[in-house]
Amino acid sequence: MRILLLTPPFTQINTPYPATAFLKQFLTSREYVVNQADLGIKILLSLFSKNSLQTVFNLAQEKRKNLTNSSIRMLHCKNQYLRTIETVISFLQTKESSLAYLICQNLFLPQGHGFNTLPDLDQHFGDLGVVDKARYLSTLYLEEISDLIKEVVSPHFGFSRYGERLAVAATSYDPIETSLNQPNTIIDDLLELEVARALSSHSPDIVGFTVPFPGCLIGTLKASRFIKHQNPDIKIILGGGYVSTELREISDRRIFNDIDYLCLDQGEIAIKRVIDYISGNCQKTDLKKTFLMENQSIIYIQGEQTKDIPFTETGYPDYSDLNLNDYLSIIEIPNAMHRLWNDGRWNKMQIATGCYWQKCAFCDVSLDYIKNYSTVSAKILVDRIERIIKQTGQTGFHFVDEAAPPNKLKELALELLKRNLVISWWSNIRFEKAFSADLCKLLSASGCIAVSGGLETVTDRLLKLMNKGVNLQQAIQSLHNFRQAGILVHTYLMYGFPTQTEQETIDSLEMVRQLFCNDLIQSCYWHRFTLTAHSKISADPKQYKISIAGPDRGSFAWNDLIHHDPTGCDHDHFEPGLKKAVYNFMLELGLEEDLNFWFEFDVPSSIISPDYVQMCVDEQQSIHNEKPGKQLLWLNQEPVVIKNRKQKKQKNSNSATLRFYTADSIVGLKSDERVLEWLVPIICRIFPESDDIFTVERLIEDYEATFEKPFTKFQSSHLWQELRENGLLII
Repeated sequence: MRILLLTPPFTQINTPYPATAFLKQFLTSREYVVNQADLGIKILLSLFSKNSLQTVFNLAQEKRKNLTNSSIRMLHCKNQYLRTIETVISFLQTKESSLAYLICQNLFLPQGHGFNTLPDLDQHFGDLGVVDKARYLSTLYLEEISDLIKEVVSPHFGFSRYGERLAVAATSYDPIETSLNQPNTIIDDLLELEVARALSSHSPDIVGFTVPFPGCLIGTLKASRFIKHQNPDIKIILGGGYVSTELREISDRRIFNDIDYLCLDQGEIAIKRVIDYISGNCQKTDLKKTFLMENQSIIYIQGEQTKDIPFTETGYPDYSDLNLNDYLSIIEIPNAMHRLWNDGRWNKMQIATGCYWQKCAFCDVSLDYIKNYSTVSAKILVDRIERIIKQTGQTGFHFVDEAAPPNKLKELALELLKRNLVISWWSNIRFEKAFSADLCKLLSASGCIAVSGGLETVTDRLLKLMNKGVNLQQAIQSLHNFRQAGILVHTYLMYGFPTQTEQETIDSLEMVRQLFCNDLIQSCYWHRFTLTAHSKISADPKQYKISIAGPDRGSFAWNDLIHHDPTGCDHDHFEPGLKKAVYNFMLELGLEEDLNFWFEFDVPSSIISPDYVQMCVDEQQSIHNEKPGKQLLWLNQEPVVIKNRKQKKQKNSNSATLRFYTADSIVGLKSDERVLEWLVPIICRIFPESDDIFTVERLIEDYEATFEKPFTKFQSSHLWQELRENGLLII
């Protein structure tokens, strides 16, 4: 059996969505014949070419009477767009950085409405940031072309979605079927062309599609319908995040006109069982969490006896078959943290599956992707990292965990440092107190450049109600620790949580403003709370003082629920102002404005102290984490003792200097020679590559046995404080 795994349009344009790469690694390790392709990037490159853009302009000319002024202007500048499009794409593929100078010339790119409100580019990019500036301008340019495509080709088009509105909360299959029956657009023609090429190249018996988001469903079904028309014998399997959350109770048979199997939850075991069943190597009852048609009816096979594949046998991607040079690096907003999602190609990995917390009230805690928590040793993780670097030649990693556990991040960082492996990485985390100042410094030393995590409502009452497991002060102190270690921070924000009041909404905005003012976060995203069918809130709505108002359970998707919140405010009323405020905050604009500035109506004054965040930071400075069981670690070079004996008042002075090098300076610390001679051998035992775990308790015992003095005397010394500031970690 030959298997072809496809990523549908559209997911990401800067790096492959990793689902097919994870499945390919697993299946090839079981000796299946597997290929993969990313239809999204292939179609995007074809669409943003001179030939296809000419077709788009021809359609625009036909619809000229109904075009917006912006599109009419683009039509007049058609030749300039046709002249520049392939240059811009080549530049965004990082094939020729010298094109940046050309792109930054004012008269090279046609400039439409998106260029009318440019931020101060000199402030963000300076004189030497010409490549980044060109990438930002090129992104604006592509977004304007995208707007034209939406107007004259399909309103469903987007760089990372296609027909999303049709699939979100689609309790009925009717609008999806209607869309599938519409005449082809140029996007659909390109999709069919790329699918035909993939079928011709690989001659598959089975095609598997990942459907991670609602915006991937229409593209998947259009592709699968085309495949069935070309060769009805090819079996088609659908899986992924959208399928696993939205289609768990599907009863509409029409989708099975274009596909054969729907698989829920962990993809590895489900797709393996389907392949074996198609091949005649297992029985139907051996299938795992799979829907299929039998006698004109949908049947579901749970497969209770079939265990999931352990994380030790999955958990890393195989990027072969994917041309990594095709992807585009774009900058949507000149913000150092926000750009990570779209700028540069990242190797996607997981430190753990599931979530170690599993208690947030708004989360899908009843589903496997949250509740089935599992991880592996740091040695296995770094083995996988080295394997991926060898395959891709790239050392950037994005750990796509629900929330990476602090203890596993610590182990990962130590293993990376032990092997002297240089990578840059970022991950999703929870802003909890386990992320001490020293742990954050360790993560930074191992290559961590950024973290993202949910702060949600930024008020203590609501954090407790949603069972986040942290309070506001702890979260702020965690943010401070990351920033002091030089790690960028993005946070997810939520408005409209059950019982959230107008006052709490404004207080949350004030808290976010203070976080930006104190440089504790660099970017954020504010989204409207959505009640889902698999959350704790939907299981017990009375506890949250809401009632579920729909929708009626349909025959297709079932996940997003409508709820009535009699105690909360009109949350949608605040959406434009909240999003406008944080967009400007990310550009370092408007931070001193009164909160009323962002709304077209009067809002209450915040009751949050204007220096609340700073007070939390100041309190953090006095917190020590020098518990006996903690491990000592030295991050700088090996120190030396320089003896300095001088006669002073006819008495020998036994002072000496401890000297060592940091990345940017030479540090010299004066102290008693005997203390320094005792200290240096200990420091040499606590380098990251050492197998010896030297704890605070051992240090205390050694000091007190050597000097017959309480360790607290040394702990309060200037030498100890300077060491703690210059590379001595306690983790």
